[in-house]
Amino acid sequence: MRSTRPSSTTGPGGRPRRRNSPVLAAMALASALALTATACESGDAAAGGEASASATASDDGKLRIPDDIRDRLREHGIDIDKWKNGAWKNWDRDDWLREAHEYINPIIEGLWDPDRMREAEEPDQGVDDGDLSGDQGVTDPTPAPVEAQAVPPSYHAAVPTAGKVFFDSPKGSAVCSATVVQDPAHPGKSNLVWTAGHCVHAGKKGGWYRNIAFVPSYNDDGKSVAELENATREDVAPYGVWWGDWAQTSDQWIEQGGSTGGDGAPYDFAVIHVTPEKGSGGKSLEETVGSALPVDFEAPAVPKADRVTAIGYPAAPPYDGQKLYRCQDRPGRLSVTASDPTMYRIGCTMTGGSSGGGWVAEGADGKPALVSNTSIGPVTSGWLAGPRLGEAAKGVYDSVSEKFAGR
Repeated sequence: MRSTRPSSTTGPGGRPRRRNSPVLAAMALASALALTATACESGDAAAGGEASASATASDDGKLRIPDDIRDRLREHGIDIDKWKNGAWKNWDRDDWLREAHEYINPIIEGLWDPDRMREAEEPDQGVDDGDLSGDQGVTDPTPAPVEAQAVPPSYHAAVPTAGKVFFDSPKGSAVCSATVVQDPAHPGKSNLVWTAGHCVHAGKKGGWYRNIAFVPSYNDDGKSVAELENATREDVAPYGVWWGDWAQTSDQWIEQGGSTGGDGAPYDFAVIHVTPEKGSGGKSLEETVGSALPVDFEAPAVPKADRVTAIGYPAAPPYDGQKLYRCQDRPGRLSVTASDPTMYRIGCTMTGGSSGGGWVAEGADGKPALVSNTSIGPVTSGWLAGPRLGEAAKGVYDSVSEKFAGR
């Protein structure tokens, strides 16, 4: 989650103070908003590249890198074999792949061991006062904090679609939350995961994050930090580790997003297509966990919206990132800029690490559906905001689904 830091314009508890003027309200908000970093691919069909530009799995389940990608990587001085042996740790600006067609994420078997997963952090950063544009749209009063409730283990029994995304950034290993979603091209056999754009791509000043992997039902038994010190990989990843072999985020996030502030937040979403690190017996992710949520791209505007439930693994204090939590509240409106879509905002005390976690509401058919994901919130916690999923989000989703439709 892109978190916020209190300043002279914040009210009690560090939350932005509500002003009568929407512009002043935005200025107060601007001094408080920040976000975490992650990386993905553009939603533009042209930017997404041709199908041949992605890694593919062979009969033995290993990823094979097409020659055209190898050639492009060589232009950046990147050798895939050396990459898998540790060269990925080189974050030289010239070697940090940025464009959509340059996304590459070779499986490094065993990289995400229990210790590395447990120690991954959400890289929260402070915000400069100029990070947000004037709030000239509709912003409702700051919601009252809603205390996050611990999901009782097993997490899989309670929320089988929830999990954690792990990735490497220049600052070290990091985490976000994510949700298994349905794939229209593969009904009942989805390999799609929904998260925040900043959980896969660093935005306008960076590129794709590396070693992106999804762990459904992470720490399913809700073990404490002390108990996890001696945990096996099966304890923390009972349904396996699934590597992202393709990812997309919005063009707006790649062009506007950053590690601080609210730039690009209304388009802060991403879809990852995953493949198992080790054999899954031919089962898809959805078959493995037994569930996947539909995505509602026509969720009602805030005045007509009912309660939503935000789910995630908050990692910043007072949480430790090892346990699953959720908040339920009726959303209000948060407008970052008048030209961008208004975001949903709810009261919730979850902190960094919950970024990318799904927001679930009852769909038109009365069944649960994904309507947003955690994007930004204050450093001191109290509320979360997420993008309202519309045409841009559907474009990203459809593009990833169609890319793997014939496989």
